[in-house]
Amino acid sequence: MLTKKSRIKDVYANPIGRDVIDRVLLQMNISKKAVTNPIVGNLKLKVLPKLPKSQLDEGFLDTLLTLLNTEQETAKDNEEQILKAWWKEAVFYQIYPRSFKDSNGDGIGDLQGIISKLDYLKELGIDAVWLSPIYDSPNDDNGYDIRDYHKIMAEFGTMEDFGRLLTEVHNRDMRLIMDLVVNHTSDEHEWYRKAVHEQDSKYGDYYIFKDQPNNWTSFFSGSAWNYVEERGQYALHLFSKKQMDLNWENEKLRHEIHDMVIWWLEKGVDGFRLDVINYISKRSGLPDGNEGIGKLMGYYGVEHYFYGPRLHEYLHEMKEKVFIPYNAFSVGETPGTGMEMSKLLTADYRNELDMVFSFDHLETPGHTRFDDYQYDLNYIKSYMINWMENYGNHCQPSLFYENHDNPRMISKINQDPQYRNVLGKLLAVIQLTLRGTPFIYQGQELGMINQDFRSASDLRDVESLNLYDELCGTMKKEEAFAKILAGSRDHSRTPMQWNDQQYAGFSTGKPWIMMDEDYKNCNVEAQLQDEDSILRFFQKLIALRKEHRVIYYGDVLFTNQKEKDLFTYYRKDETETLYIEINLSSSDKKRTKYPEGICLLSNYTGESLPFLRPYEASIWKYN
Repeated sequence: MLTKKSRIKDVYANPIGRDVIDRVLLQMNISKKAVTNPIVGNLKLKVLPKLPKSQLDEGFLDTLLTLLNTEQETAKDNEEQILKAWWKEAVFYQIYPRSFKDSNGDGIGDLQGIISKLDYLKELGIDAVWLSPIYDSPNDDNGYDIRDYHKIMAEFGTMEDFGRLLTEVHNRDMRLIMDLVVNHTSDEHEWYRKAVHEQDSKYGDYYIFKDQPNNWTSFFSGSAWNYVEERGQYALHLFSKKQMDLNWENEKLRHEIHDMVIWWLEKGVDGFRLDVINYISKRSGLPDGNEGIGKLMGYYGVEHYFYGPRLHEYLHEMKEKVFIPYNAFSVGETPGTGMEMSKLLTADYRNELDMVFSFDHLETPGHTRFDDYQYDLNYIKSYMINWMENYGNHCQPSLFYENHDNPRMISKINQDPQYRNVLGKLLAVIQLTLRGTPFIYQGQELGMINQDFRSASDLRDVESLNLYDELCGTMKKEEAFAKILAGSRDHSRTPMQWNDQQYAGFSTGKPWIMMDEDYKNCNVEAQLQDEDSILRFFQKLIALRKEHRVIYYGDVLFTNQKEKDLFTYYRKDETETLYIEINLSSSDKKRTKYPEGICLLSNYTGESLPFLRPYEASIWKYN
């Protein structure tokens, strides 16, 4: 049990403590040495509020200790052999259905459109498809506000269409996982309507109601509470005002969720990506968020639910009752968790989740998604080395740069068009040769970039629009738009670029969100005809990954760790050795050694030179 007499080094030995400190240091762009050196490490917590210019008060310490003492366990530190599983060898492909392919000309992607492109995914080398939500929804947050878990969104098609999609996926020896959104539902869900109008029914306690709101804030701006006149109480929504948080403390609710998941698994679904699943356990009494933490994080109250006291219990229960009986795969979206908490959520001996998405690599230290800056690839080098060396064999890393919630990675690194091709291929080499499971987001295999949105009226994302309205209260509209443009989720949500025809071959009708002119040069049809394209490179690289199984389970041995702009590592097992060398900069980089063996694949054509060219990435097989 940690107390105010505990030392900072004791806090750093705690899994929550280490991840929280690492997150704060990352956000403030401060080295870990600031807390791991003996002088700071031996400081007792109780002296922190007394230090000159300290912004930490007694309330901060009390909140921190309550959070830290939630977790008494640490992950096993042994290095047993990696257990094999299909999802550790698979390449996943995320589809954002609204923007993938429209089959009926209404400007909205649909299930029939996805079916029509399954051969494309198979030829790319994809093993498993992840669908963003396709359930019935009023679309306040593009399907992440579910109205009925047992119906298909009418714009996307019918349950018969889904059945055909599932059959066609399986006919191609691929798997299908769905998005499971169970931290919250739409306020139009039957459960919520009954909770509001039938307080004495079993549904009355399915959501989180409070007589007076606390100070928690929504991730989509403003208070996290709606006043519900019918009940004379406030209802919690961590996201949009129409996404009401479920009360996982209620055992009957949990059983309903389990039954719903089983209903989909009975249809043949192979698993689920679980949306913000680490938020499902809120601290009892829903205490106010600490002022200091709120100012630091930009959101109030997050310390009371991002790793709640019953999280492990709920996940273990769902694994035992739902996922294990159907041999179903699970990957959790877990914002705010670092490596140590992720170990406890995914270690194979704990029976909770198979994998998680951790997001700390998507922004460099000191930056957030809405900052306009140039991403330094040396950070992804240090991040990946840390995870590859310390995550352990009981856990499987997820390898991704893009999804429906983040801008395009190439645009964050270097917007100079001369580097777009090699940079898209460089990112693929890292993603598909390190140990872990790759998740490719639609359009990433083309090297799609951020869109040239001209005004807020071009945007559709509720998060971006709410933030824009909030910022307009403190700055000029032009400045507010520039701010949201850097991080808007809509950059990744514009239609998939299939060809150079009107609307990029996505639809015969005007799309629900418009794209710029990039599709005229960057599209599937053109890249399939160009052997030097990013798409063709992805095909070759995925095929290489399947041929050289050392990539699945072999050791990762890093060299040149302190050499700036140079990322080199071996993939090695008892049968073969691969060597990967990558120049992380836009300048030539002298080789520290010339590789032996043969070059299997490179993002440059022709002979290798004594130096690595800008963003050069190559894979070598040693004899």
